Amino acid sequence: MSGSVLVALRGASFAYEDGPPVFSGLDFEVREGRALALLGRNGSGKTTLMRLLSGGLRPGKGELTVEGRAVRYDRKGLTALRTTVQLVVQDPDDQLFAASVGQDVSFGPLNLGLPDPEVRARVAESLAALDITALADRPTHLLSYGQRKRTAIAGAVAMRPRVLILDEPTAGLDPDGQERLLATLDGLRRNGTTVVMATHDVDLALRWADDAALLTPSGVSTGPVAGMLARTELLAAAGLRLPWGLTVARLLRSHGLLADGDPGPRTPEELAAALADG
Repeated sequence: MSGSVLVALRGASFAYEDGPPVFSGLDFEVREGRALALLGRNGSGKTTLMRLLSGGLRPGKGELTVEGRAVRYDRKGLTALRTTVQLVVQDPDDQLFAASVGQDVSFGPLNLGLPDPEVRARVAESLAALDITALADRPTHLLSYGQRKRTAIAGAVAMRPRVLILDEPTAGLDPDGQERLLATLDGLRRNGTTVVMATHDVDLALRWADDAALLTPSGVSTGPVAGMLARTELLAAAGLRLPWGLTVARLLRSHGLLADGDPGPRTPEELAAALADG
């Protein structure tokens, strides 16, 4: 995998109080510029992994590093970490608390002690990036679910993190809302943000991600997304199925309609275009 290592867990172990180990001796890397999908069954440790990467949890053993430097878990160290890594949880209602959209998005930059002009610039930039500028003065309790999702992400983007971690960001969105959110994430990636997404949707992961990390009872396996999601035994261990696109590609190859080295379609639209061209 290309890209320099931005954030990493080295030899990390973690267990909740009175619980079995969730991870033991875990090595895990987030590489700059690579869209990474985290996949696994419920209870596999995805949420724990995301909270370890963002500093919300501290490994019992091992360390979290940013560009090779160990993170310190004091106020200064965690503040520095949160200007690099931001986590957006699955339910936006667990993250939104201010009276209006603009106030909520401004909370993080204000806590950094930034001057007012800088805070206003970051809020405006984040609202524009999430296409919710018109909602700046809207009370948060009057937002739709999709608008609340976007507001929660905008609050993280306002911190200008280098790594944005999203827990099931498309869950609960209708197809149009999902497409709009994915377009927004593509825009953030073009502007230099590395995005990590936890999802159960293998078709979305194949379409969107560069790399996939599969969480199984035996550990975490990471690699380029197409190769990882073609490993049927690993998918079964992770409680996942073969993606639609890879199933179709195998069928096309068996009928001589797709060369062995050619990538298969990732969406129905790509399949229709390929068949039309053929």
